[in-house]
Amino acid sequence: MIKKTKSKKIQLVNRAAMFRLALFAIFLSIIIFTGWFIMIRMPGKSYRGQLPPLTPSEIILQNNLKQTVEKLSQEIGEHNFIFYKNLVTAADFLDDSLVKYGYKVQRQGYEISGKKYYNLEVEIPGTDKANEIVIIGGHYDSVTASPGANDNSSGAAGVLELARIFAGKNISRTLRFVEFVNEEPPFFWTPDMGSMVYAKRCQARGEKIMAMLSLETIGYYSDIPGSQKYPFPLDLIYPGTGDFIAFVGNIDSGNLVRNVISLFRKYAQFPSEGAALPGKIPGVGWSDHWSFWQYNYPALMVTDTAPFRYPYYHTEEDTPDKINYDRMARVVAGLEKVISDLVGIK
Repeated sequence: MIKKTKSKKIQLVNRAAMFRLALFAIFLSIIIFTGWFIMIRMPGKSYRGQLPPLTPSEIILQNNLKQTVEKLSQEIGEHNFIFYKNLVTAADFLDDSLVKYGYKVQRQGYEISGKKYYNLEVEIPGTDKANEIVIIGGHYDSVTASPGANDNSSGAAGVLELARIFAGKNISRTLRFVEFVNEEPPFFWTPDMGSMVYAKRCQARGEKIMAMLSLETIGYYSDIPGSQKYPFPLDLIYPGTGDFIAFVGNIDSGNLVRNVISLFRKYAQFPSEGAALPGKIPGVGWSDHWSFWQYNYPALMVTDTAPFRYPYYHTEEDTPDKINYDRMARVVAGLEKVISDLVGIK
């Protein structure tokens, strides 16, 4: 009788343990599924297959992007707080280019150690939704000891070309193009970062920023398997070939990420990946979109993933010959369609 009682107790304990294990497995599955659904799952399908020939407008884009990248990183060269005169020259070049496209450039100046630094802003006012603002931005400074062709002359050139394309358009929401200064160290993630100065002003004015897209290193692509790296565990999820453009935001910007990549996949025949991840994961907040998160604005980064793909990241070898202008033009052309939808072209 005692043995039977002990046997029943053991069975009950085992059942209870199995029940707890089953509950834990269900709970873990829910967490994994929820995380995948919220952070990883993106609408639409990434384009796969041979890239079509460039259209006439994309050929113009390709040539213009190449000229701007060469101007900033080759002719002007390293431009940052150390090479301050070059930084001023780069700002003047971008300012003059925007003026040629018919814009009135607003310079947001601020001082660091007795030197003046400028964000450059142009705006196309919206009509029926003028108080709702979409911002397309990228930084134009280079890191020290680098000419900065991909990081970030490519992004600055992309912003400039999109401004050219949208000049004079009739749109529903207000559209701004901003060339940010001082994204690179020692200003990175500090109050003196150009985009932080800008985002702080947006909040002070009570502006309603609906979306901010940061163009960050958008010019390098590779068809070689293994050319794409990620921080763990993303390497278990995403493709290992660096032939795509990425749309990356934090979890709070998830709806924006999903909307933007859905539009890109709808209009562009080019590989794309997207994620809305915790901002503390390495790389997720490594650009000007991070500044807008600090003021609770939805923002994402458009990127070739920089150090996770580009072998010349933050080196003196980040030169214009490393850029794939054909693919860069396709990305910018796709972004044109995305932005058209975001602002409501009339």
